[in-house]
Amino acid sequence: MSHLITNYNRLNLSFSHGEGAWLVGTDGRRYLDALCGIGVTGLGHAHPAVTKAITDQAGKLLHCSNIYQIELQSQLADKLCEVTGMDAALFVNSGTEANEAAIKLARKHGHDRGIAAPKIIVMDGAFHGRTMGALAATANPAAQAGFGPMLDGFIRVPYGDAQAVAKLADNPDVVAVHVEPVQGEGGVNIPPAGFLQTLRKLCDQHGWLLMLDEVQTGIGRTGQWLACQHEDIVADVVCLAKGLGNGMPIGALLTHGAASQVFTPGSHGSTFGGNPLACAVALSVLNSIQNDGLLAAADKLGAQLVAGLQTGLAGVKGLVEIRSLGAMIAIELDRPCAALVQQAIEQGLLINVTAGNVVRLLPPLVMSETEASSLLDSLCPLITKFLEENAA
Repeated sequence: MSHLITNYNRLNLSFSHGEGAWLVGTDGRRYLDALCGIGVTGLGHAHPAVTKAITDQAGKLLHCSNIYQIELQSQLADKLCEVTGMDAALFVNSGTEANEAAIKLARKHGHDRGIAAPKIIVMDGAFHGRTMGALAATANPAAQAGFGPMLDGFIRVPYGDAQAVAKLADNPDVVAVHVEPVQGEGGVNIPPAGFLQTLRKLCDQHGWLLMLDEVQTGIGRTGQWLACQHEDIVADVVCLAKGLGNGMPIGALLTHGAASQVFTPGSHGSTFGGNPLACAVALSVLNSIQNDGLLAAADKLGAQLVAGLQTGLAGVKGLVEIRSLGAMIAIELDRPCAALVQQAIEQGLLINVTAGNVVRLLPPLVMSETEASSLLDSLCPLITKFLEENAA
């Protein structure tokens, strides 16, 4: 009998170790990892720079309270602001915590302006996390079931619909817009071109904060440090995690302009957030992405996979659409396809299905052309066979 709480519907598969784009099961079988622990291990497994950062720092100092100065934390904040164009950073342990901090910041921003009941605009299809504030901002009934009543203070509009946001301009309680540049859990939904630019203009016009959840899209996943850089905008608040630590738990709240002055001593805190070990690892990740040209590699990898999918699935009945931004790829089918996950495992391939009918690929940025070709050689026939054998 397992003593684990059953809050995960786990697959019957475990791993002993990994290297690069590969994981090795406890049975000795190798699996090509096209999921990256859901967008986490962008540098792949057992990356030498990450391993060195962990071992070197573990021999020096693992933890130091935030009541003291932490030099590595300052270095990481400097590096993040350098590559993203943001002004300041607050460190936490996860994407959920980064989003929770953003919600708190938006509310305090509103209260500082004399707004008694601040409202945050959020989107249909959103996923921001599972703590109570982030869960209320999320638009997933299954995730929310059993945990009501939800925290109030959110106004929901259709994703990608800037006009729906503009219609709320007369609401004096709105203080922020909280949005994912690409919705990952919602199905890798990519908004219309110019959507973020329009949101930036609306926020500037009305004194709202533009808060971007880049937990899944950030740290090179889309071919830029931040997905919003594709539209050449700077947000007021950015939430990061996942790829920042390549598996080491760390998240960050980045701020720009006036948003950097909202929190004051005592406004927010974390026992473990920004500890020396996590910061050392995150610095190694950022330096590796920069030094190894992995932003360009993400674009190249994504282009190879999309071209291969378009060729390999051409004319296949049941394929709705292939969507991508950098190395963040969706293959939408016209029917539920969760069974593909286990079928892929049997072929030695790790994928994910989200939103019920979307095959999601989040491969490591270090995946080679040969490995990407192997992925395509396995996945295209698998999807084709699934669609032929399973009626819509």
